[in-house]
Amino acid sequence: MNTIMSIKGKVKFPITLDAGVWIFDDRRIDLNTYFTQDKHEDEEEEEFTVVSKHWDRVIKEGSVAPPTLKSERQFEKVKVLTGTFGIKFEPFLINAEPLEDANVLVIETETEDISIPLEEGYHLILQYSKEGKPLREDGPVHILYPDGSNRQNPIKLVRAFRVE
Repeated sequence: MNTIMSIKGKVKFPITLDAGVWIFDDRRIDLNTYFTQDKHEDEEEEEFTVVSKHWDRVIKEGSVAPPTLKSERQFEKVKVLTGTFGIKFEPFLINAEPLEDANVLVIETETEDISIPLEEGYHLILQYSKEGKPLREDGPVHILYPDGSNRQNPIKLVRAFRVE
């Protein structure tokens, strides 16, 4: 299976993407929870809430030693081996720097070309694993819309992205 795709066309910098290395990327998204958890626009408010809850717990229950580094590594290893993950397409498209006159993103698949407005393309999610396994049969990635509306029927067999 080829995990290599490219961003080409009306871009300042054509980019080659390798879905096989994203499992090690800190930007990965856990797709088992991403579409079901509440989205908070204000990250400062979310951080404040977490700190506040922690402080309340410390006052009520006393301080608890944090998990050890070994247990955290074990948890991450299990999560990577069993999780379903994706990554946002935005940073890759930003790095390619679409030209000013570009306004369409064409997703080239094995069977067809799918055109979407370039602005919507920034918000796509590239799923690259399912239950800890790479998408070998119909991958290397599945394209998901940011609202999750096509989770049951994602765009599959992606070969390249072309900016027009």
